[in-house]
Parts: sequence; C-alpha cells; structure tokens
Amino acid sequence: MKKYMGQTMLKAALATSMLFVVVPFQQNGITRVTASAAGAVASAGATTAPKPTAAPIMRDNLSKYGLEKVVDLPVTITAGGFSYTLEKIMIYESASKTAQELIKKYGYYGDEKYFIWTKISIENNSKSVLQFSSKDLSDKWRLYFGEMAFTNMPQKLVKTVNSKDALWTWKLNPGQKLSTYQAFLYDDVLGKFYISLHLPNNQTFKVIAQPKGN
Repeated sequence: MKKYMGQTMLKAALATSMLFVVVPFQQNGITRVTASAAGAVASAGATTAPKPTAAPIMRDNLSKYGLEKVVDLPVTITAGGFSYTLEKIMIYESASKTAQELIKKYGYYGDEKYFIWTKISIENNSKSVLQFSSKDLSDKWRLYFGEMAFTNMPQKLVKTVNSKDALWTWKLNPGQKLSTYQAFLYDDVLGKFYISLHLPNNQTFKVIAQPKGN
C-alpha cells in the first residue's frame, strides 16, 4: 500500500514539474533562475502570422501611353441629376491580343489605332428618364484625349438594353443606376484626357490626366 501511494505521489510530482520551466534572468549582475509556467512561456512565444496584403487594383494604364493622372480613379462627375463614374480605363492597340479578344467577343469595330476599354457606373438622380436609344441619340458623356474618342458599338449586343457586359442602348428611370463596360475607338495622338457630361441645359467636364511634363 505504501509502495503504491509512493508511486502515485511521484507521478503527481512529475506531472506538476512539467508545468514549469527554468527561466534565467539577470539581477545586479548575477544570473539567477526562476520557475515559470510552461503554458505562459509557450503563449508568450507564440506569434500570429500576418495577414497577406491584398494586391492593389490596377485601374488604368495611362502612364504606359505618357499620360500622368491629376486625379486617381474612380472619378465621379455629375450634371443635371446624372452621375458618371469612371472606375477603370485601359488603352490597347487595336491589333493587340486583349483588344482582339474583346472585339471578337462582342462584335466591336477595330479599325482605329487604339481600342479603349472602360468600366463605368451611371446613375439617374434626376426627375426625368435618361437614355441613349432610338428615342434619344445624344451622347450624355464623351471622352477626349485631345480629340474626341468615338463610342464603339458592340454589334452582338446592340439591341440589349442596359447590358452589364458591353453597353450600347441604355435607359435609366429616376433613381436607377447601372454598372457596365463600354468601348471607344481613337486614332490620334493621345493628349490631355478629360471627360465631359452633356445634359439638357447642364454641361461639365473633368480633367483626368495630362501628357507627362505638361
């Protein structure tokens, strides 16, 4: 019985000792040791792996073509209760692989030097219906790079109203908004880039980028 109790006490003592470790420290130039809970030491030594930083969103390639932004994207312009937000713009040579893929996918024209691909959001906060259709063929916004870029028609979606893939015909009732993509053609020297809005009795524009050095 005594032998059994002795073994039990020995096991308990060993179990208790495993909860502590010897930690050296300096005091008045003399190294001393102290017991510290192993769990606490392990906890202190544990580190949390840093979360990976999300890669920045590439919103434009204007610098590739010698244009320096004066404002960062996205950019919102408003006039007459209508707002246009340019979220992303990429300029491609029309003969490039990326441009040709978009041209073939949506039936765009590709007979100019540059194919310009934009991601936009438009919103109608006016009291009237705003649209681009057979009932109203006036452009509500225009892009300029010194000269005006021409809106490119996606022939495969020309009859689709409010396409979210490739915009042509659109109609927004009061309070309605739309996020979509739109293409342009340009065949001149790339100069100052600005956007203009053209609403009844209300027009405005905003400069986005200028040639480097200007």
